[in-house]
Amino acid sequence: MVGIERQKVKASFHRQAGDYDRHAQVQKRVVARLLEQVRSQPLEPQRVLDVGAGTGMLLAGLQAVYPRAVTIGADLAFGMCRTALANLGESCRAQFVTADAEVLPFAAGAFDLITSTSTFQWLSCLDQAFDEAWRVLAPGGLFCFALFGERTLFELKDSHRQALSHAARDGEDRTHRFFTAADVAAVLERAGFIHCRTTAELEVEYHDDVPALLRSLKRIGAGNAAPSPPSGLAGRRVMMEMMDVYRRKYGHAAGIPATYEVVYGAGRKRG
Repeated sequence: MVGIERQKVKASFHRQAGDYDRHAQVQKRVVARLLEQVRSQPLEPQRVLDVGAGTGMLLAGLQAVYPRAVTIGADLAFGMCRTALANLGESCRAQFVTADAEVLPFAAGAFDLITSTSTFQWLSCLDQAFDEAWRVLAPGGLFCFALFGERTLFELKDSHRQALSHAARDGEDRTHRFFTAADVAAVLERAGFIHCRTTAELEVEYHDDVPALLRSLKRIGAGNAAPSPPSGLAGRRVMMEMMDVYRRKYGHAAGIPATYEVVYGAGRKRG
Protein backbone atom coordinates (compact mmCIF):
# COMPACT_ATOMS: atom_id res chain seq x y z
CA MET A 1 0.00 0.00 0.00
CA VAL A 2 1.18 3.49 -0.81
CA GLY A 3 2.19 5.27 2.39
CA ILE A 4 -0.24 7.84 3.75
CA GLU A 5 0.91 11.28 4.84
CA ARG A 6 -1.02 11.54 8.12
CA GLN A 7 -0.82 15.32 8.43
CA LYS A 8 -1.93 15.76 4.83
CA VAL A 9 -5.00 13.59 5.41
CA LYS A 10 -5.77 15.42 8.64
CA ALA A 11 -5.52 18.82 6.97
CA SER A 12 -7.61 17.73 4.00
CA PHE A 13 -10.55 16.49 6.09
CA HIS A 14 -10.26 19.52 8.37
CA ARG A 15 -10.60 21.89 5.38
CA GLN A 16 -13.49 20.03 3.75
CA ALA A 17 -15.60 19.38 6.86
CA GLY A 18 -18.20 21.97 5.88
CA ASP A 19 -18.69 20.48 2.39
CA TYR A 20 -18.52 16.83 3.38
CA ASP A 21 -22.21 16.00 3.86
CA ARG A 22 -23.23 17.56 0.53
CA HIS A 23 -20.96 15.24 -1.42
CA ALA A 24 -20.59 12.07 0.71
CA GLN A 25 -23.52 10.13 -0.77
CA VAL A 26 -21.93 6.68 -0.62
CA GLN A 27 -20.64 7.37 2.89
CA LYS A 28 -24.20 8.19 4.01
CA ARG A 29 -25.45 4.85 2.68
CA VAL A 30 -22.62 3.08 4.49
CA VAL A 31 -23.60 4.77 7.78
CA ALA A 32 -27.21 3.61 7.37
CA ARG A 33 -26.12 0.06 6.54
CA LEU A 34 -23.73 -0.19 9.49
CA LEU A 35 -26.38 1.16 11.84
CA GLU A 36 -28.69 -1.65 10.71
CA GLN A 37 -25.98 -4.19 11.49
CA VAL A 38 -25.33 -2.73 14.93
CA ARG A 39 -29.04 -2.72 15.78
CA SER A 40 -29.30 -6.40 14.85
CA GLN A 41 -26.84 -7.34 17.61
CA PRO A 42 -27.97 -8.29 21.15
CA LEU A 43 -26.34 -5.33 22.86
CA GLU A 44 -27.34 -2.57 25.27
CA PRO A 45 -24.16 -0.52 25.54
CA GLN A 46 -23.65 2.06 28.26
CA ARG A 47 -20.54 3.59 26.63
CA VAL A 48 -20.15 4.03 22.86
CA LEU A 49 -17.16 5.26 20.84
CA ASP A 50 -17.27 6.19 17.15
CA VAL A 51 -13.78 6.31 15.63
CA GLY A 52 -13.46 8.71 12.72
CA ALA A 53 -16.81 10.24 13.67
CA GLY A 54 -16.63 12.82 10.87
CA THR A 55 -19.65 15.10 10.78
CA GLY A 56 -21.58 13.03 13.31
CA MET A 57 -23.92 11.08 11.02
CA LEU A 58 -23.38 7.71 12.69
CA LEU A 59 -23.30 9.15 16.20
CA ALA A 60 -26.71 10.75 15.64
CA GLY A 61 -28.12 7.35 14.74
CA LEU A 62 -26.41 5.62 17.66
CA GLN A 63 -27.83 8.18 20.10
CA ALA A 64 -31.33 7.48 18.77
CA VAL A 65 -30.89 3.71 19.13
CA TYR A 66 -29.18 3.86 22.54
CA PRO A 67 -30.58 7.00 24.23
CA ARG A 68 -29.15 6.09 27.65
CA ALA A 69 -25.61 5.48 26.45
CA VAL A 70 -22.71 7.88 26.85
CA THR A 71 -21.49 8.53 23.30
CA ILE A 72 -18.08 9.84 22.26
CA GLY A 73 -16.84 10.72 18.79
CA ALA A 74 -13.14 10.72 17.97
CA ASP A 75 -11.73 12.22 14.78
CA LEU A 76 -8.25 13.16 13.63
CA ALA A 77 -9.54 16.41 12.08
CA PHE A 78 -10.64 19.16 14.47
CA GLY A 79 -12.85 20.64 11.72
CA MET A 80 -14.88 17.43 11.61
CA CYS A 81 -15.43 17.47 15.38
CA ARG A 82 -16.55 21.10 15.23
CA THR A 83 -18.93 20.38 12.32
CA ALA A 84 -20.36 17.34 14.11
CA LEU A 85 -21.18 19.41 17.20
CA ALA A 86 -22.97 21.96 15.02
CA ASN A 87 -24.86 19.25 13.12
CA LEU A 88 -26.11 17.48 16.23
CA GLY A 89 -27.39 20.77 17.67
CA GLU A 90 -28.20 21.89 21.19
CA SER A 91 -29.74 18.53 22.10
CA CYS A 92 -26.41 16.80 21.39
CA ARG A 93 -25.37 14.51 24.23
CA ALA A 94 -22.22 13.31 22.51
CA GLN A 95 -18.72 14.39 23.42
CA PHE A 96 -16.00 14.86 20.82
CA VAL A 97 -12.26 14.52 21.00
CA THR A 98 -9.59 15.15 18.37
CA ALA A 99 -7.70 11.87 18.39
CA ASP A 100 -5.79 9.41 16.25
CA ALA A 101 -7.35 5.96 15.67
CA GLU A 102 -3.95 4.40 16.31
CA VAL A 103 -3.46 6.15 19.67
CA LEU A 104 -6.84 6.42 21.38
CA PRO A 105 -6.77 8.59 24.55
CA PHE A 106 -8.96 6.25 26.61
CA ALA A 107 -8.43 3.71 29.37
CA ALA A 108 -8.49 0.00 28.68
CA GLY A 109 -12.00 -1.46 28.66
CA ALA A 110 -13.68 1.97 28.51
CA PHE A 111 -16.41 1.14 25.92
CA ASP A 112 -19.06 -1.50 25.33
CA LEU A 113 -19.45 -0.65 21.62
CA ILE A 114 -16.93 0.78 19.16
CA THR A 115 -17.96 1.75 15.64
CA SER A 116 -16.29 3.30 12.63
CA THR A 117 -17.20 4.06 9.01
CA SER A 118 -15.14 5.24 6.04
CA THR A 119 -12.04 5.84 8.17
CA PHE A 120 -9.64 2.92 8.46
CA GLN A 121 -8.88 2.79 4.71
CA TRP A 122 -6.74 5.91 5.15
CA LEU A 123 -4.30 4.05 7.41
CA SER A 124 -1.13 2.47 6.05
CA CYS A 125 -1.67 -0.55 8.31
CA LEU A 126 -4.74 -1.74 10.21
CA ASP A 127 -3.01 -3.62 13.02
CA GLN A 128 -2.36 -0.74 15.41
CA ALA A 129 -5.85 0.74 15.05
CA PHE A 130 -7.52 -2.65 15.58
CA ASP A 131 -5.24 -3.35 18.55
CA GLU A 132 -6.34 0.00 20.04
CA ALA A 133 -10.01 -0.84 19.47
CA TRP A 134 -9.49 -4.16 21.25
CA ARG A 135 -7.68 -2.43 24.13
CA VAL A 136 -10.38 0.17 24.86
CA LEU A 137 -13.24 -2.30 24.37
CA ALA A 138 -14.72 -3.88 27.49
CA PRO A 139 -14.88 -7.68 27.79
CA GLY A 140 -17.89 -8.90 25.81
CA GLY A 141 -18.03 -5.65 23.86
CA LEU A 142 -18.61 -5.29 20.11
CA PHE A 143 -16.38 -3.71 17.46
CA CYS A 144 -18.38 -2.96 14.29
CA PHE A 145 -16.98 -1.03 11.34
CA ALA A 146 -16.97 -0.39 7.59
CA LEU A 147 -14.07 0.64 5.38
CA PHE A 148 -13.45 0.93 1.67
CA GLY A 149 -11.85 -2.15 0.10
CA GLU A 150 -9.60 -3.01 -2.83
CA ARG A 151 -12.11 -2.48 -5.68
CA THR A 152 -12.83 1.07 -4.58
CA LEU A 153 -12.42 3.51 -7.50
CA PHE A 154 -11.09 0.70 -9.69
CA GLU A 155 -12.25 2.54 -12.82
CA LEU A 156 -10.13 5.55 -11.91
CA LYS A 157 -7.09 3.49 -11.00
CA ASP A 158 -7.33 1.32 -14.11
CA SER A 159 -7.65 4.35 -16.39
CA HIS A 160 -4.67 6.02 -14.73
CA ARG A 161 -2.51 2.89 -15.08
CA GLN A 162 -3.40 2.63 -18.77
CA ALA A 163 -2.52 6.27 -19.34
CA LEU A 164 0.82 5.81 -17.58
CA SER A 165 1.52 2.72 -19.68
CA HIS A 166 0.77 4.57 -22.91
CA ALA A 167 3.24 7.24 -21.84
CA ALA A 168 5.87 4.65 -20.80
CA ARG A 169 5.63 5.87 -17.19
CA ASP A 170 4.39 2.66 -15.55
CA GLY A 171 6.52 3.07 -12.44
CA GLU A 172 4.84 6.34 -11.48
CA ASP A 173 1.51 4.92 -10.28
CA ARG A 174 1.03 6.40 -6.80
CA THR A 175 -2.72 5.93 -6.47
CA HIS A 176 -4.00 4.81 -3.09
CA ARG A 177 -4.08 1.06 -2.40
CA PHE A 178 -7.04 -0.17 -0.40
CA PHE A 179 -7.15 -3.22 1.88
CA THR A 180 -8.70 -6.49 0.73
CA ALA A 181 -11.50 -8.17 2.68
CA ALA A 182 -9.01 -10.96 3.48
CA ASP A 183 -6.59 -8.37 4.90
CA VAL A 184 -9.32 -7.04 7.17
CA ALA A 185 -10.36 -10.50 8.40
CA ALA A 186 -6.77 -11.45 9.18
CA VAL A 187 -6.12 -8.28 11.19
CA LEU A 188 -9.32 -8.76 13.21
CA GLU A 189 -8.15 -12.21 14.26
CA ARG A 190 -4.60 -11.05 14.99
CA ALA A 191 -5.97 -8.33 17.27
CA GLY A 192 -7.68 -10.99 19.39
CA PHE A 193 -11.33 -10.53 18.44
CA ILE A 194 -13.66 -13.53 18.44
CA HIS A 195 -16.83 -14.31 16.45
CA CYS A 196 -15.29 -12.29 13.62
CA ARG A 197 -17.16 -11.72 10.37
CA THR A 198 -16.43 -9.71 7.25
CA THR A 199 -18.58 -9.10 4.19
CA ALA A 200 -18.14 -6.91 1.12
CA GLU A 201 -20.71 -4.96 -0.88
CA LEU A 202 -20.41 -2.65 -3.89
CA GLU A 203 -21.82 0.86 -4.04
CA VAL A 204 -21.80 2.87 -7.27
CA GLU A 205 -22.30 6.59 -7.80
CA TYR A 206 -22.33 8.50 -11.08
CA HIS A 207 -20.69 11.76 -12.13
CA ASP A 208 -21.03 13.87 -15.26
CA ASP A 209 -17.37 13.41 -16.13
CA VAL A 210 -13.96 12.63 -14.61
CA PRO A 211 -13.26 16.22 -13.47
CA ALA A 212 -16.59 16.14 -11.59
CA LEU A 213 -15.51 12.92 -9.85
CA LEU A 214 -12.15 14.41 -8.89
CA ARG A 215 -13.83 17.54 -7.51
CA SER A 216 -16.21 15.38 -5.48
CA LEU A 217 -13.32 13.40 -3.97
CA LYS A 218 -11.57 16.62 -3.05
CA ARG A 219 -14.70 18.05 -1.43
CA ILE A 220 -15.04 15.11 0.94
CA GLY A 221 -11.36 15.33 1.85
CA ALA A 222 -10.50 12.18 -0.10
CA GLY A 223 -8.42 13.72 -2.84
CA ASN A 224 -5.50 11.50 -1.81
CA ALA A 225 -7.44 8.54 -3.24
CA ALA A 226 -7.02 9.99 -6.75
CA PRO A 227 -3.88 10.31 -8.87
CA SER A 228 -1.78 13.28 -7.81
CA PRO A 229 -1.88 16.11 -10.35
CA PRO A 230 1.43 15.70 -12.21
CA SER A 231 3.70 18.59 -13.09
CA GLY A 232 4.87 19.53 -16.55
CA LEU A 233 3.43 19.05 -20.01
CA ALA A 234 4.01 15.28 -20.03
CA GLY A 235 2.18 14.92 -16.72
CA ARG A 236 -0.79 16.92 -17.97
CA ARG A 237 -0.92 14.68 -21.02
CA VAL A 238 -1.15 11.63 -18.75
CA MET A 239 -4.12 13.17 -16.92
CA MET A 240 -5.88 14.01 -20.18
CA GLU A 241 -5.24 10.49 -21.45
CA MET A 242 -6.57 9.05 -18.17
CA MET A 243 -9.80 11.02 -18.53
CA ASP A 244 -10.18 9.89 -22.12
CA VAL A 245 -9.63 6.21 -21.23
CA TYR A 246 -12.10 6.47 -18.33
CA ARG A 247 -14.77 8.01 -20.57
CA ARG A 248 -14.30 5.52 -23.42
CA LYS A 249 -14.00 2.39 -21.28
CA TYR A 250 -16.54 3.03 -18.51
CA GLY A 251 -18.77 5.95 -19.52
CA HIS A 252 -22.40 5.58 -20.61
CA ALA A 253 -25.64 7.54 -20.71
CA ALA A 254 -25.78 8.02 -16.92
CA GLY A 255 -22.29 9.51 -16.85
CA ILE A 256 -19.15 7.88 -15.51
CA PRO A 257 -19.45 5.33 -12.67
CA ALA A 258 -17.32 5.39 -9.53
CA THR A 259 -17.43 2.09 -7.66
CA TYR A 260 -16.80 1.71 -3.96
CA GLU A 261 -16.22 -1.67 -2.35
CA VAL A 262 -17.41 -1.49 1.25
CA VAL A 263 -15.95 -4.05 3.63
CA TYR A 264 -18.11 -4.50 6.72
CA GLY A 265 -16.56 -6.19 9.72
CA ALA A 266 -17.36 -7.07 13.30
CA GLY A 267 -15.80 -8.88 16.21
CA ARG A 268 -16.25 -9.26 19.94
CA LYS A 269 -13.81 -9.12 22.80
CA ARG A 270 -13.85 -12.28 24.82
CA GLY A 271 -15.89 -11.79 28.00
